[in-house]
Amino acid sequence: MRFLFTLFYLLCSVLFIQAQPSRVIVGAEQTDIYLPLLKGKRVALLSNQSGIVNDKHILDILIENKVNVTAIFSPEHGFRGEAGAGDHVASSVDAKTGVPILSLYDGIQPGKPSAESVRKFDLLIIDIQDVGVRFFNYYITIVKLMEACAEQHKKVILLDRPNPNGHYVDGPILDMKYKSGVGGLPIPVVHGMTLGELTLMVNGEKWLSKGAVCDLKVIPCLNYTHQTMYRLPILPSPNLPNMLSIYLYPSICYFEATPVSLGRGTDLPFQIYGHPNMKGYNFTFTPRSMPSANKPPQQDRLCYGVNLSNLSEEDVWKKGIDLSYLIDAYKNLNMDDYFFRSFFENLIGVSYVRKMIIQGKTADEIKAMWKDDVEKFKKQRKSYLLYDE
Repeated sequence: MRFLFTLFYLLCSVLFIQAQPSRVIVGAEQTDIYLPLLKGKRVALLSNQSGIVNDKHILDILIENKVNVTAIFSPEHGFRGEAGAGDHVASSVDAKTGVPILSLYDGIQPGKPSAESVRKFDLLIIDIQDVGVRFFNYYITIVKLMEACAEQHKKVILLDRPNPNGHYVDGPILDMKYKSGVGGLPIPVVHGMTLGELTLMVNGEKWLSKGAVCDLKVIPCLNYTHQTMYRLPILPSPNLPNMLSIYLYPSICYFEATPVSLGRGTDLPFQIYGHPNMKGYNFTFTPRSMPSANKPPQQDRLCYGVNLSNLSEEDVWKKGIDLSYLIDAYKNLNMDDYFFRSFFENLIGVSYVRKMIIQGKTADEIKAMWKDDVEKFKKQRKSYLLYDE
């Protein structure tokens, strides 16, 4: 009887384990693969607060395993992720480890490391969480590091992480005449690739300066596909505080190039939008200056507008880019072309969207214009994908 009970218990345990979805294992967790490659090397690290594995930072993992970390490169928002968008990030020293931190963000756009700083290491480790959107500029920092490493013949190991917007491709491909600190590659607004896949594509498509190719190794995630609903354990930046804001980000970031506030300086950044002169709305908010949003648009002014924070994550996740919010604010404010600032095209990536909004076209009509871009890019990226679609 005891044997039958034990057998039944074991069978139930096996069935329970099989029924559970496999946990995603990020690249940084696979120390048995990458730590042996670091022995005897001077190692630099590009990371920030998102480089966490089981409550331990990648820097601490490297130090504990006697890796000789000679430098840390920090992107926008800094190594600890505390600086606001567009804030100058100064170089410093990590208080816990004493490793020098070299900033790659001057408050305007991601920069390229100096040849002198690159000569101080043999190998670069990258571990940072992306959100899969063209104007989220960590990938631009990575591309510039790849270029510097290619010039100095340094190896790069990228520890991959899932893309929370990796389930779809949407938006126009960037017209490279609008290349800037918020758009650095000829890719759609939402490219649907992990950083590992995107860097492989950068090499394969010869997108580095002068067609250079970086000595790159990607440590892929395990148990991940592009349809995995991956919830980020650590916030990727101060103004993307939850998954809803990350899903809405590709749809409402364009307000940055208008007078409309998208909630910076409030508890709901990238989940609301409004302006002091918008009419017909009961919802109000007042942006305030704070560490994560220094002097935000419409600071200290009562704004009327729309609260999107009660939307279903799944509905937003499935719909993709939705320009109806932008069109709504444009029509409400009745400012014609004065509604748009000069860098609107840097965000959206093409010239026709502004013109179509002014002409009164709908969000669906505009979206139809980039359908061919989406299909073209899906074919172009296919050979670089590491995970099932």
